[in-house]
Amino acid sequence: MYSAMAVELGLNNALPSEVIPAIRNLTVRLLEPLRIYHRQPMYIMSGYRSEELNRLVGGAPSSQHMKGEAVDIYTVDRNRLLEDLVASCLNFDQAILYRTKGFIHLSLKKHGVNRKQILFK
Repeated sequence: MYSAMAVELGLNNALPSEVIPAIRNLTVRLLEPLRIYHRQPMYIMSGYRSEELNRLVGGAPSSQHMKGEAVDIYTVDRNRLLEDLVASCLNFDQAILYRTKGFIHLSLKKHGVNRKQILFK
């Protein structure tokens, strides 16, 4: 999967086959339905990360990005996106609004219970 940071650092960020089902699940069950509901462009800033890339960008050691279960997105009206996420009744694990960084982390577990947590950092 393309990553500007991985290219800059000369890292291989190729998708392992075991994360593809989780990426498909995230896309089909959360990202695409939310994009349609939100009716505004959503730009993926970060998706799958290899363990090495995750470490270098300061990701959490158990980051869902490494499982293909999370993306960081940018949209013009982040508050409205969170409102739309709740109103849409879509299943999700976490929605984290990073106020100073300007993006929202969205995740959906492939297996297990999704917590529907909305956090502000």
